[in-house]
Amino acid sequence: MPPKALVLGGNFAGLTAAITLKRELGSDVDVTLVSKSDRFVFYPSLIWVPFGKRTARDISVPIGRMLDEHGVEFVHAEATKIDPASRKVETTGSVHGYDYLVIATGFLNDFEVIPGLGPAGNAYSITALDSAVDAAEGWARFVNEPGPVVVGATQGAACFGAAYEFVFNVAYQLKRHGLQKRVPLHYISAEPFAGHFGIGGLAGGQRLLEMFFKMTGIRGVFDVAMEEIGPGQLRLTDGRTFPFRYAMVVPPFVGAEAVSVSGIGNPRGFIDVKDTYQTLQHPDVYAIGGAAAVNSPWNLVNAVGVPKTGFPSETMARVAAANIASQVRGEEPTTEENFADIPAVCVMDAGNNGVAILADRMLPPRTWGVMIPGPQNHLGKIMFERYFLWKVRHGYMHLP
Repeated sequence: MPPKALVLGGNFAGLTAAITLKRELGSDVDVTLVSKSDRFVFYPSLIWVPFGKRTARDISVPIGRMLDEHGVEFVHAEATKIDPASRKVETTGSVHGYDYLVIATGFLNDFEVIPGLGPAGNAYSITALDSAVDAAEGWARFVNEPGPVVVGATQGAACFGAAYEFVFNVAYQLKRHGLQKRVPLHYISAEPFAGHFGIGGLAGGQRLLEMFFKMTGIRGVFDVAMEEIGPGQLRLTDGRTFPFRYAMVVPPFVGAEAVSVSGIGNPRGFIDVKDTYQTLQHPDVYAIGGAAAVNSPWNLVNAVGVPKTGFPSETMARVAAANIASQVRGEEPTTEENFADIPAVCVMDAGNNGVAILADRMLPPRTWGVMIPGPQNHLGKIMFERYFLWKVRHGYMHLP
């Protein structure tokens, strides 16, 4: 019998790893993908859901049939416990053995970081599909009863790109509804300066973001920590308060519960890996995407995380698939890509405008890095969304 590769997770990292490995080895490997969701979600488009520009169906694709067509077995279940010693994974449906394991279980929102955050709290979030749908219901009510708006990212957050996109889209929507001059709009972040993004910023980026803020009427507040989000008011640890009628705050992330329960992650539930994306203790176990630990290099008063979704997740997945293929062939897994060396590639939407962020390395020191503003980036993100959903729909994960 061929060796069995088990992939946990069915979004960017998991799909890429599973299909890439099967495409590389064909009948020389059995690949099974386990996911609690039977749909891929294009997370970069969650910023549009609250404004009615996208629905959940618009930005998601069923994966079961597609995986079957590519020779990958799909199991619709959630991993609940991982036992590397016995090479077994317990799920809500059954127990699966493996020869090689890829953990691509992503992240959970850490709503416990401050009081008042989360589904039962006083601010919305957009880093999960259900949260974005809730934010849409809140926005529909807000348009009828407008007031101050606060958008931000807490200390320890990493997904700053989504927060920036959201605040610029809010500014665009306020202008469309004739509310721009009536509604105060604040962006509040733990970042040390505008345009840090959790990647240290790029040359000229701070000035560019500040210009965008001035053009769109956004008041930025940086290098601060949030203490509490009360009903209609956000309070900082320095005592300042910001009233709001509508608030969206990006929280930090923690790892999947299965990782924490199994005792294979760090205190935040992420898994330490080598540059091959093998775990430190088990050469037959890999962790990629949101499941992999990436230590923040920033020594700051207010904690700032490092983003690792999207393009970095796909890169990690391809490295892991290449190394498993080598192991199956009896070779050493030598393909490496240090996270800091992965190129930074991001298109940030701003309603009817946007910014392309490109750099040779995710983290400094860099040889080059640029931020290119312009309305072409808004159109570029729309086209990329359509392309990527088409790619997933057909299982063409080998394409860029």
